Amino acid sequence: MPKYDKIAVLSKIAEAPVVPVFYHSVPAVACNVVKACYDGGVRVFEFTNRGDFAHEVFVEVVKFAAERCPGLVVGVGSVVDPATAAMYIQNGASFIVGPLFNKEVAAVCNRRCVPYVPGCGTVSEVGNAQEAGCDLCKVFPGDVLGPKFVKGLLAPMPWSKLMVTGGVEPKEENLREWFKAGVYCVGMGSKLFPKERIEACDWQYITDKCRFTLEKSNEFKK
Repeated sequence: MPKYDKIAVLSKIAEAPVVPVFYHSVPAVACNVVKACYDGGVRVFEFTNRGDFAHEVFVEVVKFAAERCPGLVVGVGSVVDPATAAMYIQNGASFIVGPLFNKEVAAVCNRRCVPYVPGCGTVSEVGNAQEAGCDLCKVFPGDVLGPKFVKGLLAPMPWSKLMVTGGVEPKEENLREWFKAGVYCVGMGSKLFPKERIEACDWQYITDKCRFTLEKSNEFKK
């Protein structure tokens, strides 16, 4: 069962507008990454539904976070169908993210007051998602659409809350560009978790990188 409802999740994201996106098949590694992010100030974490038995790893992550990371919101990404969304919600996901918009997923999430953050690549997709109850939409792929897409969309639709994923880097200039365009938050995966750092179990690197990224994001969002 989810620990946090839609209002609580959006509030957490507003306070700490960086959402790490991560998957690993080994639960211990995934949990160490979650703790490293948490120690760096992260309060919303997206576990990616990608590998075999990913849901089993997710359950371990949720249990670990509940015990070791008080106040951390854990959700799941790469969800494209309602059955998968329902399964993860039952296993404790407090939000659902997808690479695309599926109105059936929206219905499942709305029924449980769980935020659904669908991937949208056009103004019409964002509008359709909002009509289906999606308070936060994901601009994806960000590296293709770019900050100008965000700025252009917000001009006629200033009420929109947008999270960009893909093409976001933990660098000052990149973060400034996205937040200046008007994003609500940023999602960040491989740029935040270099493969060699994960293999070396360099959790302090991740903590430091998260802290820097959050500090700059909050600075530019103002």
